[in-house]
Amino acid sequence: MSGASPLGGHVPVMLAEVLEQLAPRDGATYCDGTFGGGGYAGAILDAARCTLFAIDRDPEAIARGAALAARHAGRLHLVEGRFGEMLALLAARDVARLDGVVLDLGVSSFQLDDGARGFSFRGDGPLDMRMSKQGKSAADLVNTLDESELADMLYQLGEERYSRRIARVIVAARREAPIDTTARLAALVRGCIPRDPSGIDGATRSFQALRLAVNDELGEVERGLAAAAALLAPGGRLVVVAFHSLEDRLVKRFMADAAGRRAGASRHDPASLAGRAAPAGFRLLTPRALRPGAAETDANPRARSARLRAIERLPLDHPAARDAA
Repeated sequence: MSGASPLGGHVPVMLAEVLEQLAPRDGATYCDGTFGGGGYAGAILDAARCTLFAIDRDPEAIARGAALAARHAGRLHLVEGRFGEMLALLAARDVARLDGVVLDLGVSSFQLDDGARGFSFRGDGPLDMRMSKQGKSAADLVNTLDESELADMLYQLGEERYSRRIARVIVAARREAPIDTTARLAALVRGCIPRDPSGIDGATRSFQALRLAVNDELGEVERGLAAAAALLAPGGRLVVVAFHSLEDRLVKRFMADAAGRRAGASRHDPASLAGRAAPAGFRLLTPRALRPGAAETDANPRARSARLRAIERLPLDHPAARDAA
């Protein structure tokens, strides 16, 4: 959910914190698995004389990156594809080890602000939401899933408490005419649930659920984390910024396991304490998630839900690394 790149006049979320945790150095090789507007990529390349492979499934993001690649000729390599396929994508370019990986999960500002992409409920556009512009769209799901499947998706991926009511209204409405615009879907959802006292738009959770489903984002996060960890050289770091609670939960659990700790370990749970002592090849750089500062959230309200977590692969001569090998 970062903002646009410096090319577009915006700064990505928690940029200073990302650079601090990644600690770019000369001669190293990095991967930005979610290139987006190139904000992190540009800052990493400016911070050190390093090589960076930038992955994005959105062909528009890759096209936008041409100017940045020209500015850093020979050091920035744009790769169209999913970051969950990082191992194969980089192996095809003879890259087997990385000194750091950055992942900025979720939808980019470029995608969110383009009504034609269908990610936002704040305007009207085609109900699409496909990051890669391939496969089933949000309209396909809304108009073909049966009522129980729709309800389950809204509840599990959107944590929407009124999921069954919303699914019932959607199925009734599509009998009259297909639901193929963001405005119509948003109106249907808002019209059948109570107004949220917090001021959150009633369509928020339903749109999040659809976006996650259309792009298999949780599956992508799981595959991407595993691939990034497998590629990291000793001393290499993985830095992840998440915005959705379900994604952050996956990141938290993965990093805790990689560091030989169980997320949410408690002194009242002997099993969890045992898990914390398990051999591991990584150490946590952020025992608690980092949050954006007040100045950043004031300037960019989209940053409010950001959570940054990071781990580092231990040196080969570290006792825990030897045990985990």
